[in-house]
Parts: sequence; C-alpha cells; structure tokens
Amino acid sequence: MAAVLVLYSHGQHRHLAGSIAQIYHLAVTAMAGGHYSPAQCQAWSRAPRSSKYWQLRLRHSTTWLAMDANQQCVGFVQVERQYGEAGYISCLYVLPAWQRQGIASALVREVLQWAQQRELPRLTTHASMQSKALFERLGFRRHHRCYQEKSGQQLISFLMHRPLTPLPPLPENP
Repeated sequence: MAAVLVLYSHGQHRHLAGSIAQIYHLAVTAMAGGHYSPAQCQAWSRAPRSSKYWQLRLRHSTTWLAMDANQQCVGFVQVERQYGEAGYISCLYVLPAWQRQGIASALVREVLQWAQQRELPRLTTHASMQSKALFERLGFRRHHRCYQEKSGQQLISFLMHRPLTPLPPLPENP
C-alpha cells in the first residue's frame, strides 16, 4: 500500500472535502457493471455532493483519510459518533485507480483498533454488495439483507456486525 492513513481534522483537512466528494462519486459510479447496474449507480450518486455537505458530515464523525505521497486523498472511512450507537461505519470508499491495493482493508483495520481502544461493544455497517466480502474477511458477520430505494432503483446492502468484546483477534493482512 502506497498510502498513509491520517485521522481527519476539520482544521487541517476541511479543504479536502471536494476530493472526498469526488472519491465517493467515482467509487460508486465505478461499481456499474459489477454488482450494480449503471442505473443503480446513477441513483446512488448522480454527481459529487458539495464541499460544504462533506465538511458538515465529516465534522460530526470520526474519519480516516488515505493519502498518497503527494498528499492527495485517495480513500476514506467514516465512523458515525451520533448514529444510534457509536461505531457505525457509514462510508468506505477508495478511488477506482487505488482499489485492490489493501487501502480499504487498512482503513477498516484502523477503525477496529480505534473501536477496541474505546471499548466499543461492536462495529456495524451496511455493506454494499461490493464491500461485503472485505468486511467478512475482517470478521464482520451478516445480520440480514437490506433494500433501499433511490430514484426508483432498488439498492441491496447487508447489515453487518463485528463484536469487539471479548476482543476477537484481527485477521492477518492478506
């Protein structure tokens, strides 16, 4: 992995909100032809959201950024602090050109360590069909399949949990 993980700080990183919007949009649209149809991807993300939207969203969560050697953001993971329970992974996205290099796994491992240090009982996520296998490799177990409708398209995801107490061992890096 040629990326370094950094904890998002609003004061230091808010200027990256536009890059994060692009990562989200490009990662979603790259899923077309895989697990989701082009129409489903279009419903999921028609265009990048505004920088202001992402600044506000990131301000109220704990987020790690994957930064390349040029200090460009190439991926991120976001954990909600105010969504029902602490430890809900709401976003995990990596630029398509940087996928399959271990960045998403490294980001989730960072969240696992953070959650264990805070003695959270578990982590939860709604994994896409694309990310489900990654979460399973990292010890998450499927609770049930979910369906969400956006712009007339049905999107499938999986509610997944990973218990943290007692602390199960982290799987070895693949």
